Amino acid sequence: MPDSETKYRKIIHIDMDAFFASVEQRDNPELRGKPIAVGGGGKRGVTTTASYEARKFGVGSAMPGYKVRELCPQIIFVPPRFDAYKEVSLQIREIFSRYTDLIEPLSFDEAFLDVTENKVNEAIATDLAMRIKNDIKEETQLTCSAGVSYCKFIAKIASDMNKPDGITVIKPSQALVFLEQLPVKKFFGVGKVTARKMEAMGIHTGVDLKQYSKLELAQNFGKTGRFFYDIVRGIDNRPVKAERVRKSIGIETTLNNDIEEHHEIVEVLDKIIEKFHQRLTKAENFGRTLTLKLKTKDFKTITRSKSEDYYILEKSKIREIAYQLLEQVLGEHKAFRLIGLTASKLQSEEEEDGQISLF
Repeated sequence: MPDSETKYRKIIHIDMDAFFASVEQRDNPELRGKPIAVGGGGKRGVTTTASYEARKFGVGSAMPGYKVRELCPQIIFVPPRFDAYKEVSLQIREIFSRYTDLIEPLSFDEAFLDVTENKVNEAIATDLAMRIKNDIKEETQLTCSAGVSYCKFIAKIASDMNKPDGITVIKPSQALVFLEQLPVKKFFGVGKVTARKMEAMGIHTGVDLKQYSKLELAQNFGKTGRFFYDIVRGIDNRPVKAERVRKSIGIETTLNNDIEEHHEIVEVLDKIIEKFHQRLTKAENFGRTLTLKLKTKDFKTITRSKSEDYYILEKSKIREIAYQLLEQVLGEHKAFRLIGLTASKLQSEEEEDGQISLF
């Protein structure tokens, strides 16, 4: 619970505004000021990001292409260019590193920064956030929003409160009132299902949440319930982790049409294996467990895994295992709309844990 005796961290959460769409509008002047969606507009296409012009019509991320067209008939679909987004993301990361080494990326377009001690000896975190925002805008021609607070949870919520190109500061003295008044559906970690369950329990805002004991919340929401109990009281001691060990590397593809012929399935799988091996090689990070993921025509997700006592380096071995896993599934199911491969128990993860590499 915040009090005047505590020495607080100074944490900034930076969230780029409609990142993929903004990069496309920056690089393609004819798209500026128009409603665009990055992603597929086909039968099974899904948007990754929508421009603010499109959001006015209710278009959002992870929305099927047909639904997007219903909401905004004049929408312009733009295929994603992940290499371009990664390049800009690295440029933004370099800007962060001028101010602090304590950077925890969450994705291409957002990160936590601990600026309690920083490279420019700026005592006021809000001023530092403004400097970072200005640098990003000047050097990338893109805008971002910032949340500033003493903990990660509140900083992340704050960054979403004044979009686009905004900044929201929640001081320790303001935290409890802010959290009590906040609708629970805006709590980071509360999805639609959890929000509905909370509302059924009479929990609509933080002040309602505080009426429940830690035991009651744990009984209803598991470990997350204990987290909710702490956070609504302003307690979040999680540090900004500068290095995040990657747990898995994967690739998957959603097909335009269901496929059921054996040779078609193998053909798609072979293409995935090729790209999958390239990605593992580029990352210099192979795994000891391979998982095949399939989604059937009725949207049922199936996974099959196999582990070895060594890192699976060779493409031929990956193919051999992938074929074995596929054969386990083909007897039960015929038609598929998604196929993917994932490697886990990675070298980076296990070396970080001090385990011995088994080559």
